[in-house]
Amino acid sequence: MTQDNRRIWDISPPVDEDAAVFPGDATYSQKLHFALAPGCPVNVNTLTFSPHTGAHADAPMHYASGAPAIGAVDLSPYLGPCRVIHCMDCGPLVEPQHIAHAMDELPPRVLFRTARTASQSWASFTAIAPGTLALLATRNIALVGIDTPSVDPATSQDLPCHQLLLKHDLRLLENLVLDDIPAGDYELIALPLKLTRADASPVRAVLRELDRANTILREP
Repeated sequence: MTQDNRRIWDISPPVDEDAAVFPGDATYSQKLHFALAPGCPVNVNTLTFSPHTGAHADAPMHYASGAPAIGAVDLSPYLGPCRVIHCMDCGPLVEPQHIAHAMDELPPRVLFRTARTASQSWASFTAIAPGTLALLATRNIALVGIDTPSVDPATSQDLPCHQLLLKHDLRLLENLVLDDIPAGDYELIALPLKLTRADASPVRAVLRELDRANTILREP
């Protein structure tokens, strides 16, 4: 068997009691249910947390009643070639001009690095302008990911970007950590759990080096 020596980058934040969630959402907690001891051969914990904790995949039902749960969506958008686009210091929204330098021969998955150091805080973060998502939808994109808690601003009530994702049947990853990832093309692996009634799922998101040498894109 041939050994695969391609480099792997973990782009998932830690999931523990310090993981930030939307204000009022369930925070992470963990309790020992079975304890290793005479008569009990294992440790087993009970976990309680929002499915939007850490790196996660939103399901269409998160923003549309009657839409599919995360366990019912096709897995193919979460696995395959992707491009990491650097758009740091772009302000509150990623606008089309912030990604123009990276649009040539775009693969089906796009991840935005908006911050030099990723944060899950809802206090201040960069979201995506609806015009940017509309542009990506014309390029046969299957998935969009971002290193912030949401593609829409924290104060948004109509969630225009989420609604565009629904309209174009695109998948979404949020709360990624892209701090150490050069701009360029990779293989994305970020499969959600088969949660049959859930509006999201945690993922262990990783990037893997492509078979060919990585293409490092020109910085803006």
